[in-house]
Order: sequence, then structure tokens, then C-alpha cells
Amino acid sequence: MEKDLDDLLDEVETKFCRPEPLRLGLGPPPKVCGGGNQSSNRNGTEAKKTLRVSNTFEGTNDLDSLIDEIFEESNFDMKPMKSKLESSGNTSVRVSIQGLSKSCSPVYLGGSTVPCGVGTNTSQRACDHLRCIACDFSVVSYDDCMWDKSCDYLFFRNNMPEFHKLKSKLVKKKGARAYACQCSWRTVEELTDLQTDHQLRWVCGKHKG
Repeated sequence: MEKDLDDLLDEVETKFCRPEPLRLGLGPPPKVCGGGNQSSNRNGTEAKKTLRVSNTFEGTNDLDSLIDEIFEESNFDMKPMKSKLESSGNTSVRVSIQGLSKSCSPVYLGGSTVPCGVGTNTSQRACDHLRCIACDFSVVSYDDCMWDKSCDYLFFRNNMPEFHKLKSKLVKKKGARAYACQCSWRTVEELTDLQTDHQLRWVCGKHKG
């Protein structure tokens, strides 16, 4: 064991502590008056620098090789996952395009003779996807009906949205349409812009397709 260590130290000393001028790229050792201690010290210092640089480059090369191997393995393992993510992303894009929603602008209410759908300035239709932002209930509507004058807040609070309970306050009226949520109700007979009724907190809940 000690002999092997001595051999290794001798090899290092031979290669780096007493380098040949051409090997290290150094000129011939300078002559110093009074002995050669300074020259040998300088050569030893240069040799240590060369050894340090050599070891640094070797360590860097090993590190680069290790990183390349890791990336090669990672790329191999992640290729199927990447394709799955890309395919799922394309699917979500298709779904979002197919599921585009349209909102009424302006939002109209109307009697039973007014067609329902997406209301615009050029297509005046009564919105049939209304939602109340006060009670967070969907607005129901009944054609050719009106609400009885005895309706009050508690009636709708306790009975929405059950039709079999609400119908006790519905009165038949040709051309009218009865609207209600849990906190508000209206009977409408003609096309009406919702913005003109400042008490209602109804908005268009968006139409699919």
C-alpha cells in the first residue's frame, strides 16, 4: 500500500513538479544567483497551477458527460408525457371553442309574443337565461301568465323554484309573460329593456353555442 502511494507520488512529481519546458509551454528555467531554490519553487508553483487546471477541466468534462446522460434519460422518459400534455391542450382548446358563450346586449324582457334567445340591438329577443345577482337564483318565466296581485316576497322566498307551488299565484293572461326569482317578480307584456327597471338585479347568464 505504501509502495503504491510512493509510486503515485513519484509519478506526479515526475510529470508536474519537474516538467519539461516543451510540455508545459515554459521557457528554460531562469538562472538565479545564489542557487536554484527560486527556480525550483517557481516551477513547483506552475506545476501546481497546471495540475489544478487539468483537474478542473477533467472534472468539468465528467460533469458535462453526467448532465448529458441525465438529459438523455429524462428526454426518453418524458416524451410520452409531453405528447399527452400536447394532446390534452389541443382538446381543451377545441372544447373551449365549441363552448363559446354569448351574452345579451342589451338584455330584454318580453311578453309571450316576443321570441326568446340572444338579444341584440338588431335582434330584439327576450333573454331566457336570466340570473339574479341578489339571490343567486335563475329567473323562471311562464308564457301567457301573470302574477296575482297578492304575491309578496315571502311567497317567492318559500316556493322558488317549485312550479307546483308557484302556480297557485299564476293567473292566465294572453300575451303576458310572468318572470320571477327568489326575491323579485314581474309581469311583462311587451319588449322591455331590462336597464329601464332599476330595481331588478337580473343579468344575462350567457347562452351556449
